[in-house]
Amino acid sequence: MDQTSCALSEQRLACPDFTDTQGQYLAFIWAYGLINGRPPAERDMQRFFAVTAPSVHQMVLTLERHGLIRRQPGIARSIELLLDYNCLPVLQPRHTGKTSVQRH
Repeated sequence: MDQTSCALSEQRLACPDFTDTQGQYLAFIWAYGLINGRPPAERDMQRFFAVTAPSVHQMVLTLERHGLIRRQPGIARSIELLLDYNCLPVLQPRHTGKTSVQRH
């Protein structure tokens, strides 16, 4: 095993535990920030995951309580990941059942 592979294996071992759903939220937060240059708002997560606002808020509180993210009270879009992006799962596309194809 070369140094890079060894470093990645050690890093994976140091990754925190989280559920599949929590992993998807974390992956979304990272991807959104990468694409948009700023963290997502809870409304952005609500739209992507097609869930209610209270569901997203509870997930954010859970992620924060588990030490996976940090927020600054009173500051919008202040979510910050506290784990390395190499620990994140691949973000899965969400299928809402909506289509842009017109049916006749």
